[in-house]
Amino acid sequence: MKLFNSMDQKIEDFKPMQEGKVNMYVCGPTVYNYPHIGNARPIVVFDTLKRTFQALGYDVKMVSNYTDVDDKIIKVAKECGVTEKEITDKFIKAYNQDRLSLHAMMPDAAPKVTDTMDAIIAFIKLLVEKGNAYEVDGDVYFRVNSVPSYGNLSHQQIDDLMVGARIDENSKKENPLDFTLWKRTEEGIKWDSPWSVGRPGWHTECVVMINQEFDGNLIDIHGGGMDLKFPHHENEIAQSRAAYETPIANYWVHNGMVNIDGEKMSKSLGNVIWAKDMIAKIGGNVLRWLMLGTHYRSPLNINEEAIEAAKKELNKVQTSLKQAYVKLGLADKEVDEAYDEALYAPFMDAMQDDLNTPNAFAAVFEAVKVLNQTIRQRDVDFAKLALQTRAIEKMMDVLGIDIPRLTLTQEDKELHQKWKAAVKEKDFDTADGYRKELMERGIL
Repeated sequence: MKLFNSMDQKIEDFKPMQEGKVNMYVCGPTVYNYPHIGNARPIVVFDTLKRTFQALGYDVKMVSNYTDVDDKIIKVAKECGVTEKEITDKFIKAYNQDRLSLHAMMPDAAPKVTDTMDAIIAFIKLLVEKGNAYEVDGDVYFRVNSVPSYGNLSHQQIDDLMVGARIDENSKKENPLDFTLWKRTEEGIKWDSPWSVGRPGWHTECVVMINQEFDGNLIDIHGGGMDLKFPHHENEIAQSRAAYETPIANYWVHNGMVNIDGEKMSKSLGNVIWAKDMIAKIGGNVLRWLMLGTHYRSPLNINEEAIEAAKKELNKVQTSLKQAYVKLGLADKEVDEAYDEALYAPFMDAMQDDLNTPNAFAAVFEAVKVLNQTIRQRDVDFAKLALQTRAIEKMMDVLGIDIPRLTLTQEDKELHQKWKAAVKEKDFDTADGYRKELMERGIL
């Protein structure tokens, strides 16, 4: 497996810390609203990465968190006149519904900030004791200058960040780049701490959750959207280096952003699309196929043309598989676990090359072409047909595309025979009736 490592800015051979196992953490959502299609992209990308590793025989543990403590959550709860927990519970449920509708596997663990508070406070206390953080009037800030390698992930120099970054001016900070670990507050949900009654900053939770969920402070892969590289992931690394002298992860993987008709998706432009609405409109399979049609590191542009292209491409695969299932079913042949390795190999070669899904799609279409040729033979080689069918099924499994296997009943087979007989006898009215019924059953 080869992966582009954002830390080194190059594609590298993947070498897990423990042979045959992959530990992966993906930053999850702040749950104050429905997920938009930008949130859906990392769901699809990292689920596909997990599936690829599993197809290669790795045992994968994937963790993704919920940020259920945030100013935005407090604001929405106030506006709705309900508790913050009611808001977060509602949108965690919505997020998971979208995840499942996109045929993504649930994470092996999904910790919440509210359930991790004791560990977060203890971690901040450690950073203060080590001199990497300091308290001012009940707030705690991380001392960025205490980590010389700060900026390595985003490939920025601290001096440049001081000049060029949009930094909130805060006279309490020793350095404008220092970021909040603990915030003193009287508003919203809050906890007692050695410094004040308050709540944590955003950047600390992931470091603590990784340490807890993986029972260690270094994992194989840390993932998320490109927008998280700075400052969120940069700040995570700084804290981990300060506390444990590790960069948290050996491989940093980031997916590109989503554009709508060539424009960046944003509330100000009014072009935010909820994932649930897009799934309801075109289905989870099509949306997933659309997202995988572009390499994960590239910007994804969604428009009607791209949606229609995805529908047509996916329909080609579904139609060929259905025809294969019917051919095999009518001949009383079954598809088992054996597959055409020669067809499958180019697909996996592409997936192993930094999830090169455009090339993987090309391998799918070539396999479909070969399958169609086998289906059209006068004397069908059913053993070959079954192997080719299974190879394409395995490709769909890795891509997370859910195409249920069509199984013909005895009644289906008898109806198909009646249709064929009516056509042979040129009784087209009767044949049309049988054909309509077969189509209603999803067989034609």
